[in-house]
Amino acid sequence: MTNALVLAGGGVAGIAWELGVLRGLADADPALAERVIAADLVVGTSAGSTVAAQVTSGVPLDDLYQVQLDPETTEMEVDVDTEKLFTEYGAVLAGASDPQEARRRLGSLALAARTVDPAVRLAAIDARLRVKRWPDRDVRLPAVDAETGEVVVFTRESGASLVDAVAASCAVPGVWPPVAIDGRRYVDGGVRSMTNADLAAGAERVLVIQPSLEGAPQPWGDLDDEIAALAPAAVVVISADQASVDAFGTNALSPATRGPSARAGRAVGAAHAEAVAALWT
Repeated sequence: MTNALVLAGGGVAGIAWELGVLRGLADADPALAERVIAADLVVGTSAGSTVAAQVTSGVPLDDLYQVQLDPETTEMEVDVDTEKLFTEYGAVLAGASDPQEARRRLGSLALAARTVDPAVRLAAIDARLRVKRWPDRDVRLPAVDAETGEVVVFTRESGASLVDAVAASCAVPGVWPPVAIDGRRYVDGGVRSMTNADLAAGAERVLVIQPSLEGAPQPWGDLDDEIAALAPAAVVVISADQASVDAFGTNALSPATRGPSARAGRAVGAAHAEAVAALWT
């Protein structure tokens, strides 16, 4: 395995922003963007699982980007203050004995929460994906068993449909319902880590795209530790700038963030093209 693309979580805004970053790379160097999208391994967490499924589907990148600019959308509106949500998570996690216990607690919160009908949410995820089948390459989409806190990485060999796997990885605890797959219920892969970059272990070159400020602490997981676990791989991280964070606003799950986030990501991608080109051969 040579090249890996890691796409982090970040809500509906994160989907638009990551597609914007890739579109910005294409602005600067179309061939470079094509090589990045053709990565041997793609790891996608939460929002990143959607982007992973989209960019490996064969649908042209510009088509995927333009969808983010369309005011008409099948995305579901939900009134969430992202900062307040993570404060509530912190209260739930206080005193957890280890990471798996922390994940189990968040799973319990998700199982008890009143949210939309699972079928309605699944339909919204289905509408994101023009192509519903797994691509014929290594795509890894992490999620967390809501009852045990165990991490599961869905792949084309796992038996789960692509739509179900993306929905599971995007099931934000307390906001969206857990996703049932083969008798188990799963929540957001971001409960383990918003990046899960260590799942790209074995790659020689890794590009991480994360819709958060450089050095910003994750609520759980640690990107620096994950990058250390990738050694001796060469790693480049593209992080959000302040203009991007401003575009995300206080509710990164709102469809209203899509256009501003996509445009902000496009500027960031173009600005990082030289660094990516130096990494990606």
